[in-house]
Amino acid sequence: MSGNTFGHLFAVTNFGESHGPAIGCVIDGCPPGLPLRAEDIQPDLDRRRPGTSAFVTQRQEADQVEILSGVYEGVTTGTPIALLIRNTDPRSKDYGDILKTFRPGHADYAYWHKYGIRDPRGGGRSSARLTAPMVAAGAVAKKWLAQHHAMSFKACMTQLGDMEIPFESWDYVARNPLNAPVADTQALEDYLASLRKSGDSCGAKLRVVASNVPVGLGQPLFDKLDADIAYAMMGVNAVKGVEIGAGFASAAQKGSEHGDALRPDGFGSNNAGGVLGGISTGQDLDVSIAIKPTSSILVPRPSIDIEGQATELITKGRHDPCVGIRAVPIIEAMLALVVMEHVLAHRAQCADVRVSTPSIAMR
Repeated sequence: MSGNTFGHLFAVTNFGESHGPAIGCVIDGCPPGLPLRAEDIQPDLDRRRPGTSAFVTQRQEADQVEILSGVYEGVTTGTPIALLIRNTDPRSKDYGDILKTFRPGHADYAYWHKYGIRDPRGGGRSSARLTAPMVAAGAVAKKWLAQHHAMSFKACMTQLGDMEIPFESWDYVARNPLNAPVADTQALEDYLASLRKSGDSCGAKLRVVASNVPVGLGQPLFDKLDADIAYAMMGVNAVKGVEIGAGFASAAQKGSEHGDALRPDGFGSNNAGGVLGGISTGQDLDVSIAIKPTSSILVPRPSIDIEGQATELITKGRHDPCVGIRAVPIIEAMLALVVMEHVLAHRAQCADVRVSTPSIAMR
């Protein structure tokens, strides 16, 4: 099965299945000399792991990462870094009822027709559990980017179902179980509680921002920074839409308001999301994604079996009423992997470029 490696210079190959013995990844291309321990990676995995609140799947996985190679005496060597996360709490019997049927909205039907075989246990390779290795790889990229460019990444939920979440402060995100940038999340929590009680699910919208981004990342025509960001985000399970900067709101703007004014002291706004012509401007990269509702729900829905016969399906098991809640560290990781790839490419081709005009950033 191809299509499991993300990146070229900082290449991350993802392996494993949701209910297999372990999942993980191999990072090939990490520069040598980076101090790296499991403790550097674990905090991001803890933010993504299941069972952390009443609003996410109750599968109990510690998601403890093990570094198997590529690090000697606490420092990366430049050789492939193998990261392993063991599965300790699969419950495969929950998926016996879908062995010969297809969940509406899930990858079951497409996998079956493409490969002629599928692993129904937790969705196999199509499970959101396979985002954990990407979070681990992203943590490595984030540490290198912080050390060499003082870059930082942060994300939050901006919409839950049909409930828009106004932005108040990044400080609130880590203080509530929904990763929402607001002080009071009671209405959101009540909404999720009602969804769980009814056996249904909802989608979400999330925002991720990268700060202190170097100017000049991205290579036109077809390796544009924003194109690679969209590619990466669409590789995350359940993502159905990606916006850069003003995104779809750009369609309603006039040119006089959309174009970000350039001034000696910085850009006047950031409708471009930190990218012009596929190249970073030095402003924050500002990206939003739309995530579809969880497909595995208790509400009965019409489907077919592998013989093509009509049936009705109820999906039992432990599932997130909204997968967007745990997606915050995932999209941070994917944005970091994209930026890491472009930083290494820029260093290889344009490290000696010097211009007389100083770079500016939004004040």
